[in-house]
Amino acid sequence: MKKNEHELLIEQVKLLKDANEILKYSYDRCREIGIKTEYTFDELDRFEALTSRFSRASDILIQKVFRLIDIIELEGRGTVIDRINRAEKRNIVANAEVLKKIRHLRNDIAHEYVPEVVSEIFKEVLSMTAYLIQDIEKTIEYANGLIEKID
Repeated sequence: MKKNEHELLIEQVKLLKDANEILKYSYDRCREIGIKTEYTFDELDRFEALTSRFSRASDILIQKVFRLIDIIELEGRGTVIDRINRAEKRNIVANAEVLKKIRHLRNDIAHEYVPEVVSEIFKEVLSMTAYLIQDIEKTIEYANGLIEKID
């Protein structure tokens, strides 16, 4: 691994850890609220924060850390789906299909503005966040192993 890639991996893992911590915080707060037909403004703010943090954490995981691991391990670039499938082969993620659903949900979050659909997105994010957190934590462990090989 080049020194440049080593430093970048350390930086991206820290970013992923930080994103995961704030994601867990929002997830806990929204689990307390639960799924409803109507939300107070404060509850909407909490769910908006969760969906934003869910999107950000999944982007860091898939777009930054998985891509960097592929580069370090001399894998081909490929598509997002390729990166997710390779992560499953490395036993970083429990189930590639679940992570693909998380990726699709992230895209829905970025493009949906209809209030009735937003409520459904809250429900999906609440149900998928635990899987994302688990995959993030396994990825951090895997990446730390790569980092230790160099240190």
